[in-house]
Amino acid sequence: MNINGDATKANTYDAIVIGSGISGGWAAKELCEKGLKTLVLERGRDVKHIVDYPTATLNPWEFKHRNRMPEAFDKENPIATKCYALDEGTEQFFVKDAEHPYVQEKPFDWIRGYQVGGKSLIWARQTQRWSKFDFEANARDGAAVDWPIRYEDIAPWYSHVEKFVGISGNKDGLETLPDGEFLKPWELNCVEKHIQKRVAESYKDRHVIIGRCAHLTEPKQIHYDQGRAQCQARHLCYRGCPYGGYFSSNSSTIPWAAKTGKLTLRPDSVVHSIIYDDVKKKATGVRVIDTHTKQMTEYYARIIFVNAACLNTNLVLLNSTSRRFPNGLGNDSGVLGRYVAFHNYRGNIVADYEGFEDGYYYGRRPTTAFMPNFRNVNKQETDFQRGYMVAFSAARGGWSRGAGQEGFGADFKDKLSDPGAWHVFMMMQAETVPRYENHVRLSTDRKDPWGIPQLVTAIDYTDNDVKVMKDFLEQGADMLEKSGCKNINPYDDHRNPGLDIHEMGGVRMGRDPKTSLLNAHNQLHSVKNVFVTDGAAMTSTGSQNPSITFMALTARAANFAVSEMKKRNL
Repeated sequence: MNINGDATKANTYDAIVIGSGISGGWAAKELCEKGLKTLVLERGRDVKHIVDYPTATLNPWEFKHRNRMPEAFDKENPIATKCYALDEGTEQFFVKDAEHPYVQEKPFDWIRGYQVGGKSLIWARQTQRWSKFDFEANARDGAAVDWPIRYEDIAPWYSHVEKFVGISGNKDGLETLPDGEFLKPWELNCVEKHIQKRVAESYKDRHVIIGRCAHLTEPKQIHYDQGRAQCQARHLCYRGCPYGGYFSSNSSTIPWAAKTGKLTLRPDSVVHSIIYDDVKKKATGVRVIDTHTKQMTEYYARIIFVNAACLNTNLVLLNSTSRRFPNGLGNDSGVLGRYVAFHNYRGNIVADYEGFEDGYYYGRRPTTAFMPNFRNVNKQETDFQRGYMVAFSAARGGWSRGAGQEGFGADFKDKLSDPGAWHVFMMMQAETVPRYENHVRLSTDRKDPWGIPQLVTAIDYTDNDVKVMKDFLEQGADMLEKSGCKNINPYDDHRNPGLDIHEMGGVRMGRDPKTSLLNAHNQLHSVKNVFVTDGAAMTSTGSQNPSITFMALTARAANFAVSEMKKRNL
């Protein structure tokens, strides 16, 4: 066998990061800043900040279909088209159903964004820290396994990430939702403030706050240094923000890593598997298939960060087999792909509010009112496990309510410009308890266009999830009634798991290698030079939006990895 040593050397790096989304971008930033020659692999196309946001400044009438997707697209993409953020202005950032097939053993809507930046271009940007109650929940009620870390372990890394990202929010002083490093908050409007007041008067354990979100309301020098500017309150974020007003890998961490001169970014690179050396007893690199040519190439590094987003990270590890790991890399416990969980969004409530006709609001605020979880916090007090966050917003009907009405002239135009009545929308974001039965695995007979086994999703709701939803519908309706709302209509939208786009688990952290995959530093227990820091690493889901936790875990793990490399432990 002839070995081309020069070619191997050219493909060798200090670190490889699989994925360029929210967590992958952070891994690249931290590793490059510490001087590591880092290769970032992205299975999708390259998307450069500003240059590749073709619809960012278009008006509705400049779209061929007035920013709606044609009926033919919806028929061809019954999964992707369900996503609230997909329209004619954003569809270029979403994976179409036929592009990466998977097997739904149970209905699961897998929403994906394959490009440099991943779903950081199209995320909802809500950022709440976990509290001590969330990291202790499994130990308290006996579900799943105990987290190997506590809030105190990650709190400094939340601060580290928040300062760089730019998080808008209030110092609310709530034990259930710790404060962070905040920029100026957005404001609740008059009806939301009224509901906030009534809830505070009616309940001692329920607190309405303005949402915390990754938007630059008052940029600091660190944000200007990134080339970012103030959020313009356009709410066109999902098209890519040319101002960098919201955080994305494209506007922030990837360019920051590139400035070090240590970053190599390789788009159009589908990771087939991680290479494990039975003699060295560690991972030595990754196998990559070119998206277009289907040619396979191997890249090598001392450490590997797997940040492909939860389900794809599970897929990569499951497909990384060897004599030592016949059932997937690091899978001595047999739980790889198991205990996948998500957020339950099924409960919704709509209502009307009569009054405040003289009140309105400015701009398109990128967040809503939130209420941290108030169920089963200090002790088990209901017939279901865990709880839920509540999000709600109030708004007035606009000019479109006059569409189809008869009339002409100035009086008709004036009527169309008058705001309508106030309406309230309320939704739940509930924690689901990780279960062994909820899992993903590789298909034994179906492959994707790159010859990799398709992922099988076997994930479903439980009776506990239905109980949680019913409690929200009852409690939410009660809160709105006490706030003076009328025509209150609670409903179950019966959405499939996955449409929350908050899938977590499958490569969970834990204290015991017999029941988990990762240790307290996000290392595979049995392959210390492989780290997983995206949603796959989560041991439970909490009720908060998870992205800020992914970022903090990634920064923490990357700095630990560099420290271990300096000690020659990796």
